[in-house]
Amino acid sequence: MSDPKALVLRSSGTNCEAETALALEMGGAETDVLHFDRVLEQPGRLDGYGILVFAGGFSYGDDVAAGRVWGLELRTRLRDALRTHVGRGGIALGVCNGFQVLVESGIFEPDTPPAERSVALYDNASNHYECRWVVLESQDCACPWLTPGEHTPTPIAHAEGRFVVRDEGALTRLRENRQIALTYVVDGTGADPYPANPNGSIEHIAGICDPTGRVLGLMPHPERNLWPWSHPRWTRIPKREAGEGLAFYRRMVEVASGACV
Repeated sequence: MSDPKALVLRSSGTNCEAETALALEMGGAETDVLHFDRVLEQPGRLDGYGILVFAGGFSYGDDVAAGRVWGLELRTRLRDALRTHVGRGGIALGVCNGFQVLVESGIFEPDTPPAERSVALYDNASNHYECRWVVLESQDCACPWLTPGEHTPTPIAHAEGRFVVRDEGALTRLRENRQIALTYVVDGTGADPYPANPNGSIEHIAGICDPTGRVLGLMPHPERNLWPWSHPRWTRIPKREAGEGLAFYRRMVEVASGACV
């Protein structure tokens, strides 16, 4: 079976496309990087790819709100093409700013008008930029390449990563649709969850998927934990052959290739 093809999308202000492409290549995917405008010119470019990734950074400087402008472009000009990609079995991933873009596009709530969407990513509860390592726990969700209960150390770097919902009904829908994909691991004693939950997200949510499980977004950066020495305590933790983020991308590539479907 040939390696699946992956496309990393970037825009003005994106700055994580190179390490994201490297993570995909190390995970086994043939990978290209392309500016979003080139895809808008020729939406058919997406047809040859099994994986689409919206990379992290600060698209359009986050001047209006994080991911707002790029998300609007995606929603109004490429949303149907993205839905077609997912409908034929393709995968879409948004990391950090890419997650913000996907949330703004409304892709996680396919049956809800964009103006009525019930989830958002808001300013960190700490009211400042957070750059630290956290531990993620994979949930029993619709995403086919996450293993429930697995813990993954991953760095975060964002100022607007607090996952919020409009009301309890929105949270119930996420649970019932198995869309809560990743949560921050916090102290179960009831102590202040910060900084383990670095942004104050409701129910410690770090990432969600769409109802199909083929679209995943998360605030942390697994592409920044590819080697054993990526972790700041790598000399003091049990020996690892690779950073835990590499397994995340390898499994995603396997699913895209059909090996794990």
